[in-house]
Amino acid sequence: MKLGPKATSNLLPLPCIIPFMTSDLLSYDPALHGELMSAYCIDAQPGERILLSGSLATLPLFEETARALLRRGARPVLRLEYPSQAADFIRLASDDVLDNLHPADEAEMRSIDGSIRLLTHAEPSHTPSAEYLARHARRLKAAQPLGAIRSSKKWTLTQFPTPQGAQTAGMTQAQYHDFVMRAMCLDQPDPVAAWGQVRERQARLIRRLAQADTIRIEAPDTDLTLRVAGRQWANSDGKRNMPSGEVFVSPLEQSAQGHIYFGLPTEYQGQAVAGIRLRFKDGKIIEASAEVGQEVLLAALNTDLGARFLGEIGIGTNYGIQLPSRNILYDEKIGGTVHLAAGRSYPETGGQNESAIHWDMICDLRGGGRVLLDGEVFQENGQFVGGV
Repeated sequence: MKLGPKATSNLLPLPCIIPFMTSDLLSYDPALHGELMSAYCIDAQPGERILLSGSLATLPLFEETARALLRRGARPVLRLEYPSQAADFIRLASDDVLDNLHPADEAEMRSIDGSIRLLTHAEPSHTPSAEYLARHARRLKAAQPLGAIRSSKKWTLTQFPTPQGAQTAGMTQAQYHDFVMRAMCLDQPDPVAAWGQVRERQARLIRRLAQADTIRIEAPDTDLTLRVAGRQWANSDGKRNMPSGEVFVSPLEQSAQGHIYFGLPTEYQGQAVAGIRLRFKDGKIIEASAEVGQEVLLAALNTDLGARFLGEIGIGTNYGIQLPSRNILYDEKIGGTVHLAAGRSYPETGGQNESAIHWDMICDLRGGGRVLLDGEVFQENGQFVGGV
């Protein structure tokens, strides 16, 4: 499988997205998508047991990914869910089933060599009741060991483009398919080579970031500092998230001080949340509000003790993605934005925060904001400075 070269510039853009004015929009190809997930993202090897999970809505991609795994000599472990399966479990499971894992669940997760998750944009639903949110939080806590085991192995995830995803993004289905294909560099003759170029550009950013102790984010209604000394920046080059284009790290857990406004709308468990404001003291979120979805925000932050501390700061590098689609898989990669995640840290970056949640929220710096490293401007108005 091949992808072509990307354009180069000091702004380190990822090549992939073009305006929708073109008359030759790309059609979505689940076979190309599935091959990329198998051959590049998870790098499936002969004999490996790869857990492949997704809902019935992902069936075209599910089938093609399973076929691609088989062609590589891997052993797919298939988990196909009906659309309301997760919600039914939260609503109907007995207390014992909700709060406790069966030993076989952990044993199966330990038996796999890697996992591929196929996601879809959540269908709109009614606002969940307080009881449902509380039961959902209980299940997240109970399932935390499974997540830890999965995270210790190879893993990757992607999203199947559905009509609901296009509608939420404000695009036609044809535009959304084009958007998705280009975001994953599947319009290029050599996708693997193209993602290799992404990795090289982001490595240059990381060399500068690795020298910093204090990061300060300044923007309207935002003045937040945190520390990252001793932590390891990660280069998100499409291996785990497809598409990708970001560098990220887990900040020191007690370091965040100040306040931040997340202007780009987001979702949590299928519920819209927008206009999030957080205030930190000694790393902890001490005040939280949202213009939309206040109850959803507070329920998430009250999941457990770790939910009110940061697990990640990420910097989007994909200047091909310019418009938010209310899809975190794409939106957190927008060049000129930063995102913070409340909850679980990434152990590989040195993070120590534990939580059942990991919720990314996006701060757009393109309209007047900057990132400083130890007082030196690193990014201003969404553009990297200093030749990085």
